Amino acid sequence: MYKLENIRVRHGERTVLDLDSLELPTDRVTVILGHNGSGKSTMMNLLAQQNRPTEGQISLHGKKLESYGARQFARSAAFMPQRLPGTSGLTVNELVKLGRFPWRGLIGRWQQEDQVSVTEALQDTDISQYRDTLVDQLSGGERQRAWVSMLLAQNAPLLLLDEPTSALDLCHQYDLLALLKGLNRERQRGVILILHDLNMALRFADHIVGLKQGKVAFQGSPAEIQDEASLSDLYSIPIRLLQHPEQEAPVAVIA
Repeated sequence: MYKLENIRVRHGERTVLDLDSLELPTDRVTVILGHNGSGKSTMMNLLAQQNRPTEGQISLHGKKLESYGARQFARSAAFMPQRLPGTSGLTVNELVKLGRFPWRGLIGRWQQEDQVSVTEALQDTDISQYRDTLVDQLSGGERQRAWVSMLLAQNAPLLLLDEPTSALDLCHQYDLLALLKGLNRERQRGVILILHDLNMALRFADHIVGLKQGKVAFQGSPAEIQDEASLSDLYSIPIRLLQHPEQEAPVAVIA
């Protein structure tokens, strides 16, 4: 579990994140919601050890986050940023193999367990057939799966993803979230991700955190946050929740 206490992040005179106390499960699918500028990516970058707060303390599994070395943290959590690094000239297999860096470093000898991790990661994301294809030649959905494969090869028990569906069409959004949900259920990988789509969050999340103006507006299970007034306030638009005829999760629509 992540525990954030008295967290403040300031950019000059502006406070962009202000959290008195927040606990995030690391064994479920947790979705962070909020409008643009609400502090979602700022918080994700703190969780992923990309930045440090101006004030406050973050711990992961009872250990101060700042005490993790880079490779030690990478064995605990795998992070996919919103803006992915360039992959020019890399095949899918070469990209996924980079996930083994926390275990082998730059000059460590490649072991059988490394190859097993890469092979399983490609299989888990159903992208083995593209292993020799250049990453830049893949479609958007296939490229996201390749990056998730690299995270899986890292063998970290927790996946952190900043808006992984932002550049995908509806079909690929659904496929990616179904994949992450399956990895949580079948491979026991914890997932914390940022989404903009409220309906996708209600359908796939186990735990939801809503941020507004850098503060927690609400948190809880999808069932616990199914409140039209709270959701309308979060997005500053009137939202209604309608029961879907074929699924348990309701559908959010603009009233």
